[in-house]
Amino acid sequence: MNQHPATLPVFSFDAATRHLGLEPHQPTFVQDPYPAYRAIHGASSVFFWEEFGIWCFAGYDDVFRLLRDRRLGRERPPGAPDDGYEGPRDHLKDFDAFASHSMLELEPPAHTRLRTLVNRAFVSRQVERLRPMIEKLANDLIDRIEPDGHADLLPSFATPIPVTVIAEMLGVPTSMNDQLLDWSHRMVAMHMHGRTREVEVNASAAAREFSDFLRGYVEERRRKPGDDILSVLIAARDGEEKLSDAELISSVIQLLNAGHEATVHQTGNGARAIVAQGGDPRRFFATQEQTVATAEECLRFDAPLHMFRRYAYDRTEIAPGVTVNAGEQIGLILGAANHDPAAFASPDKFDPARTDQKNVTFGGGIHFCIGAPLARLELQVALKVLFDRLPGLRFAEAPRYRDTYHFHGLESLKAEW
Repeated sequence: MNQHPATLPVFSFDAATRHLGLEPHQPTFVQDPYPAYRAIHGASSVFFWEEFGIWCFAGYDDVFRLLRDRRLGRERPPGAPDDGYEGPRDHLKDFDAFASHSMLELEPPAHTRLRTLVNRAFVSRQVERLRPMIEKLANDLIDRIEPDGHADLLPSFATPIPVTVIAEMLGVPTSMNDQLLDWSHRMVAMHMHGRTREVEVNASAAAREFSDFLRGYVEERRRKPGDDILSVLIAARDGEEKLSDAELISSVIQLLNAGHEATVHQTGNGARAIVAQGGDPRRFFATQEQTVATAEECLRFDAPLHMFRRYAYDRTEIAPGVTVNAGEQIGLILGAANHDPAAFASPDKFDPARTDQKNVTFGGGIHFCIGAPLARLELQVALKVLFDRLPGLRFAEAPRYRDTYHFHGLESLKAEW
């Protein structure tokens, strides 16, 4: 079943210059960007997006290639604008202090060292041990809402799973969930298109508050190590190398922010896609193999992150006729790459049985999402429990997406059964 209607947002495209004019905040695009992506694929999958001021790539092969191109990276070169931001940054000093130690914003050798140390907590066999806990949590959440016959699944189901799991993994009390979410939401807002100074000040304050809180927890775990990621990270060594306090705190903040924001969106987007197929949703979860395939198709079909930016470190020809200067950014449109008709048969069809599953939702190269095994496990368990327990689930009102490009997630998911 094709979930995406052919409703095009207003946009302009100059074939001679490959300049695209497409306001990402217009409601038609916010609610369904895929018709625009389809039109872009038909015109040119390489284009200059005027609203962002950068060259962008929508084709699967280009995105796959550029995610691995070492002429590009995440670390901002000195003097380069931050997502188009120029000017004094004093009001961002606490956010910048966090970002300066975040492995997502670093390149080798610093990135290699940090990732090697942090990765020990996220290998698949470590993550798989969490399955029983995630299954119990998902069932407990359904137990709470099932008697009511209705609920907004985002706050009542999709959000508590990843934030509770990451809090448990970090050894932070789950009573802190709401505060952790508040800090995370305020910081993540820095990455959305069209941010304001108020957003920036708020994000920097959240980074300071979050860091101050974690310093106390680090000291506590040093005195009394436990079976949690924080203790593992404190003890982690690679030869004589270990994490500094600043690196440790930045890593934990990044794990929480990335560990819940995208997973909440993906759980909601996945539930929406499955209900839209009609019929008994349990058919998608009859076996473990089908459950895994369904989760992967949800990741491809309606990804929670649609743009990933990278900096050029030298003057670089990144595509025929497209050269960027050192310090300039490019945009990789993950949501469009996952719907490239040159890479996927019937890309707008939800088909867990497809044999061409190769989504780029978790990125690629050295910045491939370190939490991908955990995100996959949470999505598989959450969707299976949801539809096994509530197979008659339907939406009380049409789900609507939040205006938060480049994130892509729902405002609410009001369901009844």
